[in-house]
Amino acid sequence: MTTAYHPDELSVGQTAARTVAAGLAGGVIALAAWFVLHKISLPAFNTSMVTRSLATAASFVCIGVGVVLAVLWTKGKKPWISSAMMSLVPAGLVVSSIGIPLGATRLYLDGIQVDQGFRTQFLSRMTENLGHADMAYKDLPTFYPMGWFWLGGRTANVLGMEGWEVYQPFAIATLAAAAAMLTPVWRRLTGSLPTALAIATVTTAVVLTEVPEEPYAAVVAMFVPAAAVLSYRAVNGSWASTIALAIYLGISASFYTLFTAIAALTIVVLAVVYTFTKRSVQPLVHLLVTGLGSMAIAAVSWGPYVWRVITGDEPLESTANHFLPIEGTYFPLPFLSFSLIGLLSMIGLIYLIYRIKEPELAALGASIGVCYLWALASMAVTLLGTSLLGFRLEVLIVALFATLGVIAISEFGLNKYTTAVAAVLAVGALQMVQNIPVENEDYIDQAYADTDGNGERADRFPPDAGRYYQEMADFIEEHGHMKNDAVIYTDEINFMAFQPFYAFNAYTSHYANPLGEFEHRNDELKQWAELSYEDPEKFTEAVDNSQWEPPVAFVFRDNGKDGLKTHIAHDIYPSQPNVRYEGLFFNPEAFEQDWDLEQFGPFAVAVRK
Repeated sequence: MTTAYHPDELSVGQTAARTVAAGLAGGVIALAAWFVLHKISLPAFNTSMVTRSLATAASFVCIGVGVVLAVLWTKGKKPWISSAMMSLVPAGLVVSSIGIPLGATRLYLDGIQVDQGFRTQFLSRMTENLGHADMAYKDLPTFYPMGWFWLGGRTANVLGMEGWEVYQPFAIATLAAAAAMLTPVWRRLTGSLPTALAIATVTTAVVLTEVPEEPYAAVVAMFVPAAAVLSYRAVNGSWASTIALAIYLGISASFYTLFTAIAALTIVVLAVVYTFTKRSVQPLVHLLVTGLGSMAIAAVSWGPYVWRVITGDEPLESTANHFLPIEGTYFPLPFLSFSLIGLLSMIGLIYLIYRIKEPELAALGASIGVCYLWALASMAVTLLGTSLLGFRLEVLIVALFATLGVIAISEFGLNKYTTAVAAVLAVGALQMVQNIPVENEDYIDQAYADTDGNGERADRFPPDAGRYYQEMADFIEEHGHMKNDAVIYTDEINFMAFQPFYAFNAYTSHYANPLGEFEHRNDELKQWAELSYEDPEKFTEAVDNSQWEPPVAFVFRDNGKDGLKTHIAHDIYPSQPNVRYEGLFFNPEAFEQDWDLEQFGPFAVAVRK
């Protein structure tokens, strides 16, 4: 691959050491910055412009430092501290563009809304468990990859935080750590530290614009372009690249499987192509080693679930892929958008066509091709009543084209016009980064508008019904039914996110463990609701005779004369929205003898005596 300036390539050992060191430094610095920001009395993002201006100013400083150091580097001034600081510039952009806007709230992007509620619930579960545990169902291994959430739980334990509370600082720290690791990785791949910094900065900006609300997916996405280049080197005999790729795929499979699939398919495609073109089995040998090594690492996260599928007697039912928003009905074409990313992507597209015979660039093109084929397959497979979630691949497509664009500019521009091109790139980078809070404005506003686990809103407006959650949890525990042990039923996903009781049933089938028998549990809940009116005296007996561990508490909405109300969810894919909620009403008289029933605001909590 191109080496814009003097060769800066690191050895394998140096790359490994600097990548780990950069990740640790970036994460620790971001975490320290988070603590400082939350000691300062900043105004809410949705009621003031102060945090916006501070975010832009901090981003300007980060980019300015990076550009100055990069220009000096090209002129031969290469102290080790410059290399270290350039690695930390992308990490600083995470803090400036995400950390500062969230500096006056305890919640992460999008607050506790829908998907974020499930993520918070899982993190709360992992905070309470050192091993495998489903976010909702008791005694089931998790179906969703636990890697990021398990690490977040251990961070919460070390910092003495609850699961919901550690979400924001851990997300920011891991995003910053991954961003910092990009520079030494790309320095090894391109042979140029300034080029590596440019790629890392652009990649960080793209990911923070596209998928910052899913930090565990974002950190995987950041390395997909680098994994494509490593794939070429691996199938062409590099054992260092093979080992690095196996480690990446193993860890990424424990974080977010969809992006892992794209990276894995890329090396498969390259291995097959080079096996035929070189008439050698060497690419297949490296593919096999990569696959076996990555699966061995991923087995730490996936092993218990796979074993339960093989040995358990629960029917396997999943609707996780039953989702097709409008974004999944068209192909992402970033090079046609009227924006800086669009321009950069167009440069990348032209460069790819012009240099398609250069193998490492062709590997990036292969990864783009895999993304588009996956998106096509996702559209076609809708005929079979499911999808492949192809709409989520836009971030990878943008990152891959943008990476090609940066490499093109580095090769054709920086050698002759270093200072001028660096200045243009700096202005462009600043525009991209300062736009991150704008792109995420709704998510940030929601983080301030939602009621947190302390029963407070960060924007100081009156909290919603969530302020009763702690009292409700205390009421349940006063009866001897403790968090992380007792099974309860409620349709209040936010309550379950903040208070880690186990759930008799998940909130929707799309996030339910495929081993959880979601619809069968729904049927049982409907039977209980009907029985509570038909024969109230037999209600408790029916609950006790459940084929699963029965709930010791129910959290309802008091619906007055209509009784105690809750909801169960039904998958109605291919309709969009893909969920229909059915109201269930329980007779208060069914809880008179064996249960304590108490009102908390709009909630009625029934707890087994």
